[in-house]
Amino acid sequence: MEPAVLGGKLASSLVAPLMKKLFVTDQPGAGLVDRPVRLTRLVSFRGEQRTLGDKEVRVLAGRLVADSLDSPGEPAFPRDEETAVADALAARLLALGDLDMDDVQAVRLGHRELARRLRCGAPAATTGLSSDARYFLDSATEWACLHILEFFTRRSTFVARTLVAQTRGQAELIAKVDELITRVPRPDARDTDFERRYLRYVAEQHNRITIYGIDLRDSPDRWPLEVAYLSLEATAEEDRTTLPGEHAEPERTVRLPAEDALLTHDRVLLRGDAGSGKTTLVQWLAVTTSRDGDRIPYVLPLRTLVRADTLPAPAAFLTAVGCPLAPPEGWAERVLGAGRGLVLVDGLDEIPAADRHRARDWLLALVSAFPGNRWLLTSRPTAVRPDWLAAEGFRELALTPMRRADVTTFVRRWHAAARAPEYEADLLDALRTKRDLARLATNPLMCGLICALHRERRGYLPTGRKELYDAALTMLLARRDRERGMAAVELSEEAQLELLQRLAYALVLSGRTEMEAGTAEGIVERALPSVASAAGQGDASTVLRALLLRSGLLRQPAEGVLDFVHRTFQDYLGARYAVEEGHLDVIAGRAGDTQWEDVIRMAVAHARPGERAALLRRLLAQDTPRLTLLALACLEHATALDPAVRAEVEARAGALIPPASTEDAKALAEAGPLVLELLPGPEGLTDAQAHGITVTASLLAEHEQDGALAVLRRFRAHPALNVRRQLVGTWNRFDTREYTTEVLDHLDRTDLYLTCATDAQLTALGGMRPWKRLVFRGGHTWPDILAAVTDPGAVESLTLSDNPALTDLREVAAFQSVRELELTRCPSARGFGQLTSLPVDSLTVIGAADLDGLRGMTSLGALSLLQQLPGSRLTDCLPVAAHLEFLFLGLGTTVNTGLRGLAHWRSLQVLSLAEITPLTAHDWAEVARLPHLTGLYLNTRVFPGGLKSMPVLPRITELGLIAFRGHEGVSVLPARLPGVRKVSLWPWPGSTEPLDPTPFEALFPEAEVILSEG
Repeated sequence: MEPAVLGGKLASSLVAPLMKKLFVTDQPGAGLVDRPVRLTRLVSFRGEQRTLGDKEVRVLAGRLVADSLDSPGEPAFPRDEETAVADALAARLLALGDLDMDDVQAVRLGHRELARRLRCGAPAATTGLSSDARYFLDSATEWACLHILEFFTRRSTFVARTLVAQTRGQAELIAKVDELITRVPRPDARDTDFERRYLRYVAEQHNRITIYGIDLRDSPDRWPLEVAYLSLEATAEEDRTTLPGEHAEPERTVRLPAEDALLTHDRVLLRGDAGSGKTTLVQWLAVTTSRDGDRIPYVLPLRTLVRADTLPAPAAFLTAVGCPLAPPEGWAERVLGAGRGLVLVDGLDEIPAADRHRARDWLLALVSAFPGNRWLLTSRPTAVRPDWLAAEGFRELALTPMRRADVTTFVRRWHAAARAPEYEADLLDALRTKRDLARLATNPLMCGLICALHRERRGYLPTGRKELYDAALTMLLARRDRERGMAAVELSEEAQLELLQRLAYALVLSGRTEMEAGTAEGIVERALPSVASAAGQGDASTVLRALLLRSGLLRQPAEGVLDFVHRTFQDYLGARYAVEEGHLDVIAGRAGDTQWEDVIRMAVAHARPGERAALLRRLLAQDTPRLTLLALACLEHATALDPAVRAEVEARAGALIPPASTEDAKALAEAGPLVLELLPGPEGLTDAQAHGITVTASLLAEHEQDGALAVLRRFRAHPALNVRRQLVGTWNRFDTREYTTEVLDHLDRTDLYLTCATDAQLTALGGMRPWKRLVFRGGHTWPDILAAVTDPGAVESLTLSDNPALTDLREVAAFQSVRELELTRCPSARGFGQLTSLPVDSLTVIGAADLDGLRGMTSLGALSLLQQLPGSRLTDCLPVAAHLEFLFLGLGTTVNTGLRGLAHWRSLQVLSLAEITPLTAHDWAEVARLPHLTGLYLNTRVFPGGLKSMPVLPRITELGLIAFRGHEGVSVLPARLPGVRKVSLWPWPGSTEPLDPTPFEALFPEAEVILSEG
């Protein structure tokens, strides 16, 4: 018989009644009071509660077997075996009473395993049966077990007992797992333990630095980072393309504390001059991150890493920098893979140029393999070209020179750390009154040297850069071993200088900042015969060790490696040796390498007058702007020089001064603060030249505020708008209050916008006479803005930019006379319906929360939008009752609407479209229906496809082409726009190639063609 047929025969009508008779009535509860309930307690034919005996079970089994044989169809086994099969089935069912398990355990076994146990409980029952009978008996047993288990699962006590069993099992499992964890620690537990030790190590290792000069006379060599660290500023230049109809803005300089460089960008290339504090910043970030514990810092000095043939993989980071801790296997990859790393790569400029591309590829491979981490790379400004890593998402920042307040803070901390308060006031007075001295105090290195010299010389200070270096070297080299409690060989200052400058020159020639100890020892060995005072002090190894211990200029950053404490000293001493050895041709031959600029300047300082003249002539002979300006910068160090050469240098530089353009002004500023002394006043200058002068002085303000302010002050009465805009735009480079008094309060404010970005500027605004045009940039609260504007009713133009704090636009209603309103990147701003009471004629909205209420504004004549519009037509969102004459629709604005409904504003005179999606025939039809439209501005990225459906528009007299490259197919325009009399071209953003207007002059012979810079 097939099992399916047998299953039907043994359905609930046969088996279920049997089960009801076999098992006692269900009892409540989980059976926890007594011992566990076993099957013997459940079966009715066992124990004291027996209600069904052996005889009754056999009768029931016989009935089940008989009913199966009487069922329609072929019998499952021969009828003569009916009694034997019934006895066997009864024996198996009676075996239930012998099983030592509870119902939960029985259900866990399953019906097949339970049936097997019943078969084992009555093994002799099948003796003598045929194969069919045995097959029927086994099948009947399994189906009976299925019904038994079903009966168990329906009992009220079963669920409770199951939960208890599971709870006990889970508790046992947890206990065993805990014991296993105790015996075998998890990988993440090992990582956590190591990270605690590593972070403590990093915090301790990088928490002490040398403050130059204070390790004199019984002072410790190193000082806590908290005492020495000075929070400097980092800047980034950001250009903003001016939209048609907008006022032009000067180049925007974004400032932020240097230690916050990685808060808004995960990848940063930080540039800074020698001694500007790059390495100290790296140490500060490593220490503060270690203490916070949110990321794992890796400090990787490139000069150390490039000594190996291959730059290290993450697993070798700690070994490569000499960290004595051994991490768990795979730890570094797990940290970086989880995006928890802070990778601080220091000193790109300190490795040879040939190794920089290798370092770049190594760094970018790491960034690509481990996204989500934070990466900082430091370098001197001229080590690599601008935007060297911009395509890979690295933001470029530059450490700014120390401002007057920074210098004051540093001087006070230095004297507190050196425990020399009696010298502090005198030095601060000298820095304020001695201009040459103040010009040198532009970075922590030079400030530290000035402080040390002032203390060591009891108030005497040199004024020139060369004299300062000479004095610093004397101070550092003349220290005796007794001052540090050390016994060493005696080396005179001249002997030390001779050996050090040879080492420096070897490094300069190799383009490196580190040298193998063996190489340095060889240089010293070759020099000893000619340095008599050093030759008697021992062999080359002994003398080199003495230089390390005594000079204060050499150090050993790692085993077997030497370098100078700062690149400045290397360049200074290398130039000194080159001049002494007559290697001026070598120096002049490297003038094209920006890394040699400081060497050349110092060579001019060291050279004799005739040598200076020859070197400067070599620079002029190459006839490049940069080298001409370098020669001009060298004049600062040329105390004695042939007047004819000086005149020639100044005359050649005169072709660059005054600068004729913004680019010329930026190039001129590269010559340094000396340029400020050569910049003329406004008399006799064209407006373009006057603008160039103000740009140059603004850039040089970062090096010398006082000199730059003196130049800009001369132009405060200049009438040209671009000059006045530059004077306003450079406000943030100066002391806020001083610049306000000296420049801003004297400007003609016609068409001039004042931008307030800092709290100090808001405070200064409150003390000025009212401005009609104000720009507030940043997250200033509305009470702060209102407190800064003494007369809101005088404001006619108001711009609120990058302000997430601005939410309800009803607050703008305080400016009752505002006619021009711009909201740029104010993501929470909403409620344009609150502006209906204002006489706003021009409205610009970029990135507001929503445009609800804009449709109801009636006073608008000009509207500029740069965010996606809701609805399917322009009339769903734009002010339908406004008499619009100008409309700008930016990129992505009309994705949903197209230009459907544009013809509603029949008053439109100028339409500017920045969309790059080609205009359809329906869009152009809307444009053609505007009866007063005379000005049309188009983004050239829609060409040529966007012109296919363009109809003839005879009323257009002014055409503007935005983001123009010069090769777009625009030959169809003259036929489509026959009335054009003026063509304005805006070049592609960032394009360096000048546009040639000639083709447009040929296309539009009756039109004026204008190249726009904005």
